[in-house]
Amino acid sequence: MIVKELRELIERALEDAAEAGEIPAPEGVDFVLERPRHKAHGDWASNVAMVLASRAGRNPREIATALVRRLEESGCSVGDGREYPLLSAVEVAGPGFINFTLDRDRVLRELTRVASEGASYGRWDLGGGLRVLVEFVSANPVGPLHVGHGRWAALGDALCNLLEAVGYDVDREFYLNDHGTQMEVFAASVEARYLELAGKEVEFPAEGYHGSYVRDIARALLEEDGGRLVDAPPGERRAELGERAYRLMLRRIRESLDSFGVRFDNWFSERELHRSGAVLEEVRKLQEEGLAYEKDGAIWMATSRFGDDKDRVLLRRNGAPTYFAADIAYHLNKLARGYRHLINIGGADHHGYVRRMQAALEAKGHPGVLEVILGQLVNLKRGGEPVRMSKRTGEMVTFDELVEEVGKDVARYIFLTRSQDTALDFDIQLAVQESMENPVYYVQYAHARICSILRYGLGKGVEMGEEIPDLATLRRLGEEEEMDLALKIFEFEELIRDAALDRAPHRLTRYLEELAAAFHLFYNRHRVISDDAELTAARLFLVRCTLQVLRNGLSILGVSAPESM
Repeated sequence: MIVKELRELIERALEDAAEAGEIPAPEGVDFVLERPRHKAHGDWASNVAMVLASRAGRNPREIATALVRRLEESGCSVGDGREYPLLSAVEVAGPGFINFTLDRDRVLRELTRVASEGASYGRWDLGGGLRVLVEFVSANPVGPLHVGHGRWAALGDALCNLLEAVGYDVDREFYLNDHGTQMEVFAASVEARYLELAGKEVEFPAEGYHGSYVRDIARALLEEDGGRLVDAPPGERRAELGERAYRLMLRRIRESLDSFGVRFDNWFSERELHRSGAVLEEVRKLQEEGLAYEKDGAIWMATSRFGDDKDRVLLRRNGAPTYFAADIAYHLNKLARGYRHLINIGGADHHGYVRRMQAALEAKGHPGVLEVILGQLVNLKRGGEPVRMSKRTGEMVTFDELVEEVGKDVARYIFLTRSQDTALDFDIQLAVQESMENPVYYVQYAHARICSILRYGLGKGVEMGEEIPDLATLRRLGEEEEMDLALKIFEFEELIRDAALDRAPHRLTRYLEELAAAFHLFYNRHRVISDDAELTAARLFLVRCTLQVLRNGLSILGVSAPESM
């Protein structure tokens, strides 16, 4: 792979120059390889000399010159038996950048690797099979999913796909917050609506859930049992209605996520954690280990000893465990199941939760094992105007309503167009437009257009086999737009690596739009299928490679790649 080979060349040059005393020791240098904005600056560029110079207090051009000399001495080849060089030129530019120009034949040969690897193109083995558990969405099962949950669903699933693409063994988990006050309030709310619908006068709980969905649930339960619980003992009635309402709400949440293409390996119940005794047992262990103490009738954990801003309550004065105590037991359960790294995704309102959980796990001997990704919410708009209420219910627009209106693919893609730490403006009017202004349509249309080209070729009797053309045929590719498209294809591997390591699926949407743009430009300027059989074969191969990378990228996002639109 070209970018990997460039890294190997640079790393070898760093080692050789350092051994010769020409540059400082390069240990720990984290440099960037990227496409230059201007074509005159080559095909790829690196800031490695500037990074090293900044650390060592040296002139970056001097370091860059030493590295370029080493690269030239190596013949610009990785040296693993290849008979062709990787680069045709390497030079120092500006304040100390190093610019690389790829050998043209090497570019053409790289295209053959794209085709031969197919669906595996872009995959790495960075994770080495390390078991990772990603917990996301984890909504309280007391109401329908909101649009913010949809964003976390898209983000979590795409991140899991990215991590799998770079070699991690990933499981997806939904943590059911099905224990505590919110469940009691939900049961009381459903009970009140159930009795109202049965013709009884009842006072609705002041703190109850007022959404119309509660009435819908109560109506479904009333129709199901014929009102047999109306005259049942209050405690028995509320317990049964609460349990049945919970099961119904959970089923709807599952159905919402299934229709969105997000499926979880585990659905972990908080109440089962409590019923097992694991929460109280962990509090007892923390006390035995000297990590928890009694104060003012409550039990506290000494998280401030491990970087938290203050100690946290585990057991209240009445002996009831806090959410924090349950969270500790839950995360230790994750580790006991064999996961080596934990990733949690949640909203910005969980900010205070991060450090205390990391401190608790560090106290238990697991520093650095928990990673928390927090994100901003979604602002729904229609033609630039805020959308605050559902036309159907007059209440908050639900996740299901949004997906129903714009479609799964559109929702997933747009949710992933911005970094999770940035508020997302989701314009419904733009999302449903079949125009080049719609980024989802733009990318999917590129894929569909290539499929159309291939169908046209078949209709014209053009040989459309899967074989890879020889180098002589591929050398017919030489137009600027052809080379630009090929180089854009090659960015995919490094993009996948960086997006996975930086937890940044949004970079993939931007890349796919750039790849689609490179294809559309090529297509608009050059005829793919012509009377020139050899040139046709070369260009068909180029668009087949483009098709493969579009498919690979959309697959990671969980978005379909339509063959016609």
